[in-house]
Amino acid sequence: MRTIRELMTLALEREASDLHLVAGTPPCLRIHGAIHFLEDGLLQGDQIREMVQEILSPAQLERLDSELELEFSYTEPSLGRFRAALFFERANLAAAFRVVPLKVRSVHDLKLPTAVHDLARRQAGLVLIAGATGQGKTTTMNAMIDLINSERRARIITIEDPIEFVHRHRRSVILQREVESDTHSFNRALISALRQDPNVICVGEMRDLETIGTALTAAETGHLVISTLHTQSASQTMDRIIDVFPGHQQNQVRMQLANSLQGVVCQKLLPRVAGDGRILAFEIMIATPAVRHLIREGKMEQIHNVLVTGKEQGMIPMDHCIRLQYERGLISYDIAVSNSLDPESFRSLRVTRESETFGL
Repeated sequence: MRTIRELMTLALEREASDLHLVAGTPPCLRIHGAIHFLEDGLLQGDQIREMVQEILSPAQLERLDSELELEFSYTEPSLGRFRAALFFERANLAAAFRVVPLKVRSVHDLKLPTAVHDLARRQAGLVLIAGATGQGKTTTMNAMIDLINSERRARIITIEDPIEFVHRHRRSVILQREVESDTHSFNRALISALRQDPNVICVGEMRDLETIGTALTAAETGHLVISTLHTQSASQTMDRIIDVFPGHQQNQVRMQLANSLQGVVCQKLLPRVAGDGRILAFEIMIATPAVRHLIREGKMEQIHNVLVTGKEQGMIPMDHCIRLQYERGLISYDIAVSNSLDPESFRSLRVTRESETFGL
């Protein structure tokens, strides 16, 4: 049986995004979104525990046994960096390791549209990056941090669980705080950050009412706040933020959101038709006066119409972007339809191939 470090090395060599250890199966890698089993023997729960003990401190091992779950970041100098999640499944230990590149990829490396560059250059307000797990939200957020770091003399505070990409100070000073090791919670760290002279605050994920409320306040008070949410569209992102609050607070939250929001970037990674990787599809909403009005009025269902007509402001609906990628021959029709937000409308959708407008 290979050691955990040997498996990590293999994950890097095969350009996998994740390494998974589950009792009853061989070790497996996620490559370009698909699971591939290694030609190893079936893992046993005690084998997995023995493997991960190599990289755990006594305190981490104690917390795993007491809480039955453990999330942490791990750096092997000769290998790279990994985001790890340990947990129990049918009384057996299981593990998921996300491969984190040592080099932060820039907005240009990722071919992010210019509208995303512009959002990173805002001086204040709320910028949200949305999408399902594993769709590159953290990579995009860190590319935006890298852009700010390269262009602006600012003080940037990140709050993450755990820290994935490690930034070097360039034109900015970057302070990276990790939940559990540097702070007890996102909300507590966010409240403290307001007293630490930040220009930019990056929150790994807005998970609860308290964190969302504090992030809105920070964005209103002259800070640029960048964070992520697990939502599929711009309108759904607005609904998620508002619905997390009790009914009697929702009108006030709509006002706060309308005033502070700068934009929303929703993204999906789709497998290329050639089978040589994945390509980014995205939905971009910029907080124009029309968008702010719809948010204040609670008319989220009308946001899609603004996206369709907002090309000149850098806006694009998700299904239009997916259609463009399909028409360029980069993704298959089946992948395009299955990933569209409205498959029935997608089948009859026609869009002009103005790829340069959106940075495609």
